[in-house]
Amino acid sequence: MIESMRNCLLILWLAGMAACNSPANENPSGRNGQPDSLSEEQLLDSVQYRTFQYFWEGAEPNSGLARERYHVDGVYPQNDKHVVTSGGSGFGMMAILVGIERGFITRQEGFQRFLKIADFLEKADRFHGAYPHWWNGETGKVKAFSTKDDGGDLVETAFLIQGLLCVRQYFADGNEQEQALAARLDRIWKDVEWDWYTQGGQDVLYWHWSPNYGWEMDFPLEGYNECLVTYILAAASPTHGIPADAYHKGWARGGGINTEVNTYGHRLSLKHNGAETYGGPLFWSHYSYLGLDPRKLVDRYANYWEENRNHTLINYQYCVENPKGFKGYGADCWGLTASYSVKGYSGHSPTNDLGVITPTAALSSFPYTPEQSSAALNHFYYQLGGRIWGKYGFYDAFSQTEDWYPQRYLAIDQGPIVVMIENYRSGLLWELFMSCPEVTQGLEKLGFSSW
Repeated sequence: MIESMRNCLLILWLAGMAACNSPANENPSGRNGQPDSLSEEQLLDSVQYRTFQYFWEGAEPNSGLARERYHVDGVYPQNDKHVVTSGGSGFGMMAILVGIERGFITRQEGFQRFLKIADFLEKADRFHGAYPHWWNGETGKVKAFSTKDDGGDLVETAFLIQGLLCVRQYFADGNEQEQALAARLDRIWKDVEWDWYTQGGQDVLYWHWSPNYGWEMDFPLEGYNECLVTYILAAASPTHGIPADAYHKGWARGGGINTEVNTYGHRLSLKHNGAETYGGPLFWSHYSYLGLDPRKLVDRYANYWEENRNHTLINYQYCVENPKGFKGYGADCWGLTASYSVKGYSGHSPTNDLGVITPTAALSSFPYTPEQSSAALNHFYYQLGGRIWGKYGFYDAFSQTEDWYPQRYLAIDQGPIVVMIENYRSGLLWELFMSCPEVTQGLEKLGFSSW
């Protein structure tokens, strides 16, 4: 069955590639050779397969990790074609596990890629165990994300470790070689000095530390945003754990994280930083929950399934109401999150609505809003496909108002599509991450009552 699926998807892939490389006037359907009719399962297979290829065929060859971006036109800002991303690579490792389980690649092929990744991570620049946001994939040397952001990035490290732990769990009971890989990944996880990033024992984690600028970035991790998994991993660390007070006094602001907001009939219990009424960009309900299972996740501050689902429904309803009158918005074309924008990059949300729809917003929300996400998927694929569907699945963002359809991809947006669709379909990554005994201990330490 797996071989049959691989052959079927390969045919779709090759047909799509041929059509993608054809002039537009040779493709009157406008959908880059996509089949006119697929079942829901076939459509999900196709989207996962194409998007997985960003992290497989499109990976940086020396490191095996995810490139920060891929521009179909080959034009890259800041000459960064060889830059790889730590957080996006964590998402990519999870996507590769999906690829194995879905039969896109063999287990041995995935294992060999993870060996290459482990080789790179063991030698790449680290800063008190934390990885930078970006490296040069050819050398493993840090590439500054900004002037003072040239050292450890704890949040991106958390996203990387989230994926790494899933891989560890996947191979932990395998053959001798697989168990050896799992042990190597375990050492990388245990080397992260989460406690260092409390800046001398403060009751809060800090996002950055630089060997050249120290703590000058001065960015305490206070909720609510995308960073919850950082605190859970920091509390879970068996070697460099943080006390529970850092979570409750820092992240939760001594209880100040809570609010009581009702928008479109959907309640938010957490103050979304800078976007309390409507919630922040939708990636806030994705990145920490690629591995962290929100379905029964509850602490004194929130029920995280309800919070994430309501956050998504508010974003959806805002796009349906479309108060700014942007072209194309509606029940089958929605989703505001951080992505490329008409002018640069922006954290799109109802409070920062620039007329840009980002496919990952709706597609990575499948677990929360399957009906609404399915409507968006079908619209994106069948109605807009030729303009927004390409080599590695849906392009990063588009604006019908501006007639803007850039053929660009970003790792941090492609990864959640593969992973969250899989969590919707099988719960694979949730099961792997939550099987980590350290994660269970970390949740207990922070007072989570059900998972």
